[in-house]
Amino acid sequence: MARQTGNLFLEEWLRSNCGSDSYTTSIPSSSFPSLSSSARSIIQAWADLRDSLQHQSFNHHHLQALKTLLNSQTSLHVADPQAKLLLSIVSSQSLILPQESYPLLFRLLYIWVRKSFRPLSTLIVSVIDVLSHFFATEFSSKKSSELFSEGILLLGAFSCVPIVPEKTKIVCLELLCKLLEEEYQLVTSSLGHMPEVLAGIGYALSSSVTVYYGRIMDSLLGMWEKKDGPRGSVSQGLMILHMVEWVLSGFIQSRSLDKIKAFDQEALKTWKGSYAPFALVMVGGGVLRASSRPAPNSQGLEMISQLRTHAENHIESLALELFSTTGGLSSSDYDFSTSLLLQCIALALARCGFISSSAPLFMCLALALLSEIFPLPRLYTKALEFPESRSAGMRCSEVNEHLASVPFKEAGAITGVFCNQYISVDEDSREKVENMLWAYCQDLYLGHRQVALFLRGREDELLGNIEKIAESAFLMVVFFALAVTKHKLNSVVSQETKMETSVSILVAFSCVEYFRRMRLPEYMDTIRVVAVTVQENDSARLSFIQSMPSYVDLTNPPDFPYKAEYLWSKDEVQTARILFYLRVIPTCIERLPAPLFSNVVAPTMFLYMEHPSGKVSQASHRMFAAFISSGKDNNEDERTSIKEKLVFHYMQLSLAGYPGITPFEGMASGVVALVRHLPAGSPATFYCVHSLVENANRLCRDSAEKTDMWKNGQGENDPCKKILEFLIRLIFLVDIQVLPNLMKLLAQLIIQLPKDGQNMALNELYSQVAECDDVTRKPTLVSWLQSLSYLCSQVSGSPGSKRSEEDSASQPRDPSNWDGLTARL
Repeated sequence: MARQTGNLFLEEWLRSNCGSDSYTTSIPSSSFPSLSSSARSIIQAWADLRDSLQHQSFNHHHLQALKTLLNSQTSLHVADPQAKLLLSIVSSQSLILPQESYPLLFRLLYIWVRKSFRPLSTLIVSVIDVLSHFFATEFSSKKSSELFSEGILLLGAFSCVPIVPEKTKIVCLELLCKLLEEEYQLVTSSLGHMPEVLAGIGYALSSSVTVYYGRIMDSLLGMWEKKDGPRGSVSQGLMILHMVEWVLSGFIQSRSLDKIKAFDQEALKTWKGSYAPFALVMVGGGVLRASSRPAPNSQGLEMISQLRTHAENHIESLALELFSTTGGLSSSDYDFSTSLLLQCIALALARCGFISSSAPLFMCLALALLSEIFPLPRLYTKALEFPESRSAGMRCSEVNEHLASVPFKEAGAITGVFCNQYISVDEDSREKVENMLWAYCQDLYLGHRQVALFLRGREDELLGNIEKIAESAFLMVVFFALAVTKHKLNSVVSQETKMETSVSILVAFSCVEYFRRMRLPEYMDTIRVVAVTVQENDSARLSFIQSMPSYVDLTNPPDFPYKAEYLWSKDEVQTARILFYLRVIPTCIERLPAPLFSNVVAPTMFLYMEHPSGKVSQASHRMFAAFISSGKDNNEDERTSIKEKLVFHYMQLSLAGYPGITPFEGMASGVVALVRHLPAGSPATFYCVHSLVENANRLCRDSAEKTDMWKNGQGENDPCKKILEFLIRLIFLVDIQVLPNLMKLLAQLIIQLPKDGQNMALNELYSQVAECDDVTRKPTLVSWLQSLSYLCSQVSGSPGSKRSEEDSASQPRDPSNWDGLTARL
């Protein structure tokens, strides 16, 4: 029974499962391997203790001998003769022991009883007699939190030894209960020793004497109900959960059906009491976790199922009471008790495995996730406080503590339970939680904008740690949205509900896009599904487009609690959100009314074309290309008119920022779209061609001194060279009405180039014309190319030229006689 977990020392197992480093003990243990003693020092320590008894003197080096032994708790074996030695020291009337020696002596006796295969029953009875006398006569004068916790641990360990007579076990349990009931206030000062206290209680509950279950459970839970008892914590709650799991797992493993039944009866009485809710929830969690193990037989299965049902009903009733007393989903700032209970419910459900779906549990999980596990709105408020009222160190410490907390570390498991609950709860509960999640995403966006702008450059460490929490919150939102998508978009719900849900998910994703640090399949899958739904509905498309922040909102600062300069292009949170829109809107742009695009989307699109980030600017250009390429509109003339109007501004804006802000690939995609999709002979296309050639002329003049860039393999990224090559490609894309104008302008541009530039352009033209299979365009291009080649040779070899051949190879041509060249072409 005592070894069902594979760990002899229950307190160490509880400590490892509570997820906190705050529960250390003053008793040296295997947790500190650097302190392990050598075999020689252990032998000497026992010799020193025998010497103290022989000479009836206990000095400092004898106390050190006790510590030496405990430094090797894991490897140390205490045999019966050594236990007799320890007992003689404790019971000696001649020795004057220092107060700090008693916890050490108790711990060594504990090691003896836990590690001995068959300890002497008579010796155990003697030890218990001595303990009874000690606690009756000496404890009041020597009591301390360490002594109390070690005493509870030792008494509990003795009570579950199988060979101990029941009468002796009753003495142990009576003494343990009395200590818990009368000296519970010592627990207040022994929070660091809580694993020892709970381990002693766990051992006691494992005893074969079941009549004490009620008193032990009452003492366990009553400690937190009393005003002067310990203040609960998540770590304490987890230890209660795993202590109950340890006890019940032992009952199931040893087929102790009578103990399971007795525990169930006492648990039912306890759950009907008025004890601290957080502790009761964790008791239920321990029951659920243990009951997931295989039952010994059909009768055991029935008992375990009944115990599990009672635990589920109890946790649900507490969740319902909590949800009703907190005012539902409206509040996000709870007192300590409510906060603790929310965290405990979330952790208990995360650690207990499968649990039946319930609206109260689902609601409480939502509250726990948004207010306790990802309390970002609260952290934002505190982060924006001025240093005068709250130091940066305090703010960093608070966030760091949350990152290291058990609830945050188990956010993934809690989110999994939360999403599983969503599938089976009623529709009204689903809708309430959905609305709460989408509103939370909006709060996240607004709050993090302010915090990022305020802290960046001031408190980068604090900002980075807050963003770690926000990144986990992003994952929670994604997996919840995926669960919502699978349920609502694949089930029989109204079309209106599907549309509203799809828009809500897209808007929520736009708000948390800044926190996406990886390519997440669940994220992309959800977007694909809801985007298709939005594409198919006019009102959904309108709602989604109108959710995008307006131009005025984008260029003005958020509502800062302080004065600060604001530049929209440095607002990274806002930029990430707009980038989301720039990527999603093109998926439904075919059915987007042109006036809506022009009035709502275009101002933002043109604004972010000037963003210094190439990724953002390029997404804006692709948005323009997608609109120009779209054509399914009831009023095609209106759509074409709007396209042509946008082209003029697009070319001015793009070329003004090229090279520099405007990414060439983005501009190229926009130009290719407009020359392919605008009507033949459109004035906008003519304007585009003229603007490109004019810009190329300017760039070539600026690059006149770069004599090597026209040579093979050099100057590939030169703006002038790139735009010239692009103009050459356009010859094969523009409509036949615009082609003559482009040919004339391109010839004028090529002729003014240095000799190497002319050769490069001509070679590129020869290659592309040769591959051209357009029977209408090719004859014209062949004739034009022959004339252009001839003119290039004539200009460079003109006898009236004042430049030498070397000069002509490196300088642009004089465009003063372009008219004559054009006539010859």
